[in-house]
Amino acid sequence: MTMDDDSAPDARRHAEVLRLAVEPSDEGARLDRYVADRIADLSRSYARQLIEDGHIRLNGADARPSAALRAGDVVLVLRPIAQPTDLLPQPIPLDVVYEDGDVVVIDKPAGMVVHPAPGHLDGTLVNALLARYPDITVGSDLRPGIVHRLDRDTSGLLVVARNDAARHSLQAQQQAHTMAKAYLAVVEGRFKEPSGLIDAPIARHPTDRLRQAIVASGRSARTHWRVLEALGEYTLIEARLETGRTHQIRVHFSYKSRPLLGDPLYGPKKPRATFGLARQFLHAYRLGFALPSSGAWAEFESPLPADLQAALNKLRAQAA
Repeated sequence: MTMDDDSAPDARRHAEVLRLAVEPSDEGARLDRYVADRIADLSRSYARQLIEDGHIRLNGADARPSAALRAGDVVLVLRPIAQPTDLLPQPIPLDVVYEDGDVVVIDKPAGMVVHPAPGHLDGTLVNALLARYPDITVGSDLRPGIVHRLDRDTSGLLVVARNDAARHSLQAQQQAHTMAKAYLAVVEGRFKEPSGLIDAPIARHPTDRLRQAIVASGRSARTHWRVLEALGEYTLIEARLETGRTHQIRVHFSYKSRPLLGDPLYGPKKPRATFGLARQFLHAYRLGFALPSSGAWAEFESPLPADLQAALNKLRAQAA
């Protein structure tokens, strides 16, 4: 992903011009999904709107959102100048772990939606950010500063960009796989090996739009894991993301017949036990990246929230 200069068509009428080169692993992907997957602060619906309005071009020409990509194609994203948002800034409390002029690191609670979507137009992290940091103007008008995501019921750390330069830096780190993202999870079952790698492509489920699935033609997805503690018929693991696909950890471990404890979407319909959990046992506990201005490495950790710690205590007591 690169930022173009003013020689690109219509560049002067846009806030940003991005040129994306389609790789072999993305062969056959829809244009709208490809753009949404590659640019974290663009939803698929917003990408579709940009395509239909002529702001996204395929090999120099207008295209349909459903256009199938080929390796070597060039996708030009002409991001329009941000318009005033209709989103309501809301003074929702935020657990700010770190902030400077470029970035904010938030410890997100379970239950908080990151960005507005149908059915969740307020009460989101974005609404809270707009109230606390009214100077954030990067990204689309629906996801100001958001460069990566956490599911609604996944707790833990995420970083928000406060300006365009910071967003470019963070996105480049994600593309280069140098941003460190580690999660704590409890899965059903045990492992023979102490660590491993799950390398299986992910795409939307062919019949259930709420779910993702392992699909041969999907986007490359890689999850590294290691056992932290055996808990009888359950295991506490650390999962490190090399890629960042939607629901990646949940999909990968369900695929390996090791679903996350309490996962209502990818776990068994009748779980053996819930240990008091009302959500999946998944917490983004460690986040590391190079600070955009200085390049200095910064790393942050978040302790397990109370509901996950209580469940872990019950698991330990049962396994003892």
